[in-house]
Amino acid sequence: MNRLTARALFASTTILAIVLSEAIALRAQEPSQEPNKETIPQASEPARYKVDGERHGLPPETFAVAPGTKFLVGLEDGLNTKGTQENSPFKVKTLEPLEAGSGFYLPPGAEIVGHVSRVEPAGVAGRAKLWLTFDEMHTKFGALPIVAEVVSVPGDHSVKTVPHQEGLIAGRTGTQQDAAAAAAAGAATGAVKGVKDKDKKEAAEGAALGAITAYLMESGRGHELNLPKGAKLELELERTLYLLRD
Repeated sequence: MNRLTARALFASTTILAIVLSEAIALRAQEPSQEPNKETIPQASEPARYKVDGERHGLPPETFAVAPGTKFLVGLEDGLNTKGTQENSPFKVKTLEPLEAGSGFYLPPGAEIVGHVSRVEPAGVAGRAKLWLTFDEMHTKFGALPIVAEVVSVPGDHSVKTVPHQEGLIAGRTGTQQDAAAAAAAGAATGAVKGVKDKDKKEAAEGAALGAITAYLMESGRGHELNLPKGAKLELELERTLYLLRD
């Protein structure tokens, strides 16, 4: 092989190497046929945002918590029908987030202040009753007006709310079976004196009087209502709550 042929062969080999390297580079830049996990759309949960009291150009309805929404609160002050006076203030704190309809929410820990609008001790009404009114909610961005009522007292089966009587919580009272048992015991006690004196009429009158007295005492005997600090109340919004500063 002469020198000219060798040079031509070397040049051809060099050109081929350059072409191959460029082809490999271009191939590497082409999109891969294998699916890229990073580019596949992933299912995600709806976005949620803490409210800060500002509208950010959005309509007020965006921050509306609908009437009928139920949520738990915890009592910051103990309440009872024996020592609590009418108009006594009290506080509760939310234990659950309050959700608006479009992802905006108020985190737990907001304080709601209220007052006791009416008290009926068990000794007066037979069944202890307590009316609670909620006045406003305190948040980090200001106070919000709130209209809500207690719909249940979770975990306390001796306490119940009364439907169609806003804000009313009632304690339990004696049952008809308790009253009947008390009447029988009262009749026996009332008849004792007449039996001892061998006077049938007196025994009968004593039994009747004892039965009536015992029945009235038992049927009217209730239990004082006691809601200790930390007790949970379930509230229900009666009107729309807007999570916006005034």
